[in-house]
Amino acid sequence: MRLLYYPAVTLISLALAQPAFATNITPTAPIKAFDAAHAQESSAQRANTFVNDAILPANLPWQGASQALMLDVNHPWATPFEQSNGLESPNYAATIAWLDHLASQAPQLQKVSLGKSPQGRDIWLYIASDEGINEPAPLKQNGKPTILVQAGIHAGEIDGKDAGMMLLRDILKGDKGDLLKNANLLFVPIFSVDGHERSSEFNRVNQRGPTTMGWRTTANNLNLNRDYAKADSLEMQHMLRAINLWQPALYLDVHVTDGIDYQYDITFGYNLAQGLSPASFRWLEHNYRPAIEAALSQQGHIPGPLIFALDNTDIRKGMSLWQPSPRFSNGYGDARHLPTILVENHSLKPFKQRVLGTYVLLEQTLKTVGEEATNLKSAIAEDQQRAPALLTLKWASAPQPKGWDFKGIDYRLETSPITGADVVRWTGEPKLYPNLPVMADTVPEIQVTRPSAYYIPAQWTEVIDRLSLHGIHTSRLTQATELNLQQYTLSNPAFNTKAFEGRLTVKAAATITNVTSTLPAGTVKVSTDQPLGDLAMLLLEPQSPDSLLQWGFFNPIFTRTEYIEDYAVEPLAAKMLSDDPKLQAEFNHALENPAFAADPEARLRWFYERSPYYDTHYLKYPVYRSR
Repeated sequence: MRLLYYPAVTLISLALAQPAFATNITPTAPIKAFDAAHAQESSAQRANTFVNDAILPANLPWQGASQALMLDVNHPWATPFEQSNGLESPNYAATIAWLDHLASQAPQLQKVSLGKSPQGRDIWLYIASDEGINEPAPLKQNGKPTILVQAGIHAGEIDGKDAGMMLLRDILKGDKGDLLKNANLLFVPIFSVDGHERSSEFNRVNQRGPTTMGWRTTANNLNLNRDYAKADSLEMQHMLRAINLWQPALYLDVHVTDGIDYQYDITFGYNLAQGLSPASFRWLEHNYRPAIEAALSQQGHIPGPLIFALDNTDIRKGMSLWQPSPRFSNGYGDARHLPTILVENHSLKPFKQRVLGTYVLLEQTLKTVGEEATNLKSAIAEDQQRAPALLTLKWASAPQPKGWDFKGIDYRLETSPITGADVVRWTGEPKLYPNLPVMADTVPEIQVTRPSAYYIPAQWTEVIDRLSLHGIHTSRLTQATELNLQQYTLSNPAFNTKAFEGRLTVKAAATITNVTSTLPAGTVKVSTDQPLGDLAMLLLEPQSPDSLLQWGFFNPIFTRTEYIEDYAVEPLAAKMLSDDPKLQAEFNHALENPAFAADPEARLRWFYERSPYYDTHYLKYPVYRSR
């Protein structure tokens, strides 16, 4: 399918007409994307439909007031999204060209590259501030809270890019400049830049537009919203450095959701009150959410909380609230005490409706954060100083006392002639499901005590580098030091049978013991008495689902490299028994287990493990905890 307005931007002189809508745009240096090869609209564009409409559920009609935010298609400052009447999103080159031209006309907008993608594209960060700042230090010094908005972590879910372009235009060329008086805006229009350029009209079949969409994963087939903790991708490494450098006070990650049909066109959420940043949760729940939902409702949108059905085929079973781990953006934000909002627009709503809802959310975010800056700053500081004695590594789900009145869509179950199984048929008719039961991840499943510090031998360079990448402060022992510590012994390692996100993950049982060890000079010390102490624990505790151990950073410790032959261990065992009556008693007790008694190899291994020849490092987790 041919696309409108995708080539690099060409500037042409146009006679300026009065804007067709309410936004007041100053007519300086008109810009319009133009290419004769793309001048003819496709039949789908003329019909205002998408190629997959025929197989998607019926769409609810929508005439929200936020449509007045769009400029006329012929307006010189119309974005490519507006030029296509809300059907298309520009490619990488056209996006950056349009934003660069806007920046050339407005000194308040600057840009820096976060770094190159694997295929060599820059990941651009646009900085909008009253002062025209392009470096982290002066931005932090201007006293305003900074909001980081990230679009396209999943490149097909690109609504945030087009909404951000419109909003920046209206701030810098229209009548919304006051939004920068009390807040700074950092805008990443395309995070997964390589995935963005793997574009097709046949990507994301369950989503209503744009006409062509990017790919879910990176050029290396990694899902960036599973990569925050392990940070394997170049893209994520650039983003984490940016977060550490620019120190935003609020982080918005804009997605388009999958799953069930419902009335909500925009949902958003964050980690729960039981998480690692309870003060931030309170600010988000009581200060941020009411303001955002009011603004969206006023503009004709239907906002809601993050929605996940317990059973997609039976809505009556209820909904769930999610406490994500730090592999996800909002779980990572909770761990590092950076208030983080996961925005999930509804994939079955048209692209235009989703983009405009995102615009309203972003605009109100700037207003609310500017007005609530002191309270937000206090909440973050409170979370950073908590240092709980017990830290929850994993949560279990439990019923909640209050149900949800869920604004759903009616449906019926039919037997599919294709599969022979029951399938959901959404009718397109709004239906309220009152007081649905709610499950939430609110019960601690795995908890650990807080050590004062961790100690990592210097040879585990990849682990040490990842901690540094996250911004976790470390130091090194300058001389050999004897310390009373704790160490985990691992057992029953279970490796995943296939690679997950590029890694062979592993789980193992862990038993902690007290040890006295002399650590050599160069050993890395990681204190938990720091703002990122909770994050350090989630990365270094082996039972944490997103620990570096479970992600496979320590897999070599599961390999035995020294052995003893049977002909050597058998006489060794006899000598050990004759020299140690206590060992003989222990062996006799072990023989009471019939399986052990009948296994010659197990019996020899029992002695080898108790001999001075055994590898004392085998299955020992090489990260020590201070007692």
